[in-house]
Amino acid sequence: MVCPGGLTGHSDFHLFKEGIKPMWEDDANKNGGKWIIGLWKGLASCCWKNLILAMLEEQFMVGEKICGAVVSVHFQEDIISIWIKTASNQATTAQIRDTLRRVLNLPLNTIMEYKTHTDSIKMHGRLGSQRLLLQNLWKPQLNVP
Repeated sequence: MVCPGGLTGHSDFHLFKEGIKPMWEDDANKNGGKWIIGLWKGLASCCWKNLILAMLEEQFMVGEKICGAVVSVHFQEDIISIWIKTASNQATTAQIRDTLRRVLNLPLNTIMEYKTHTDSIKMHGRLGSQRLLLQNLWKPQLNVP
């Protein structure tokens, strides 16, 4: 498995179900959305591995609602997102959010953003709320006496 932690610069890894393209316009994605989590540098490889395993093991328990996942490696932060087929199903989006918190071992105060692909298309090319994530990145809690 290729790990994102060793990459430099800006790179994106996509893992999508067979027949689904990692594009908003794909038929499987066009009515969907995604959960977005900003991470401190150095955490993407572990989180990416845990996310892939959770998807393969069907830990999300939402049937065919997950289309795929993306890890974006940037200079100052990394971003993981999971793409969902139907943005309007609040029970499914909540189930995926809660499972993401568990499988990635995220603290309860971790900022997670849900964005429909329709909204992403409208904001494409702008900083928008993505910049907000930089100020609220997840970082591990150190228990130092």
